[in-house]
Amino acid sequence: MVHMMRQEEDAAPTRASGSQVVQRVALLMRLVAAGQRSGLRLADLHRAASLERPTVHRLLQALVGERLLRQDGASRRYFLGPAMYEMGLAASPQLALRDICHPHLQRIAQHTGDTVFLTERSGLDGVCTDRAEGNAPIKAYVLEIGKRRPLTVGGGATAILSAMDDVEVDRICRANLDRTLKKFARYSEPTLRGAIARARARGFVLSGVLEIPDVRTVAVSIRDVGGAPVAAISVSTVASRLDDERAMEIGTLVRSAVEAIEAALADQALAALQPSTPSAAGRQPKN
Repeated sequence: MVHMMRQEEDAAPTRASGSQVVQRVALLMRLVAAGQRSGLRLADLHRAASLERPTVHRLLQALVGERLLRQDGASRRYFLGPAMYEMGLAASPQLALRDICHPHLQRIAQHTGDTVFLTERSGLDGVCTDRAEGNAPIKAYVLEIGKRRPLTVGGGATAILSAMDDVEVDRICRANLDRTLKKFARYSEPTLRGAIARARARGFVLSGVLEIPDVRTVAVSIRDVGGAPVAAISVSTVASRLDDERAMEIGTLVRSAVEAIEAALADQALAALQPSTPSAAGRQPKN
């Protein structure tokens, strides 16, 4: 991969610079991660990335060679490769937020029968990092694990925004406006602002889903030990299964889970501050 980047840097001015190559590689990796469930074809990736097909093909093959991606021999679709898994293990903290939240997502899914998502904040974006599925006959597959969207889109993202002050909400809305309008035709900032205001009064978000009509979402933000919103749990289902009364029940259920998660985060932070106690084997005998 490094060799490929050097070639790009040494090429004619019409070719991408080294920094552009890095940006393009990062974009392709994010797209493949978002489509990990079924994989993505070369045609899918070059359209989604708005890059020339030969350029995308060259970058994809280099990533496959570095084991960052893999290509299925039968379907020719691209998936994340084993090297990504290895690096993910190295990068993850001892106990990631996903690990703390996962049992709660499963319990909510079992109780409601619906699909439950964990969205974590990543700068100006929200990233789906986990999902649990209930046994309802009709599933609302709103997000794939790894899917990244502007923090102005989605019930989980709205819940995160609702836990911020207005100055930060304004900043994020301004920063995300152009790309949100470009990708989500039904986006409306007044609608988002209204959902934020209602969430602050109600204690949870209740909103429709931009990408899928007739789907509703209930979401509650998760705060870290400093009080900053870092993630949200959301429950999505078809609108016919989520009237206002049931939304209140699910909102209460999710809030209870969030309280337990925030308590676990506080315990984790406290434990990290405690000095380690030497083991009995390592103690020196007294004279």
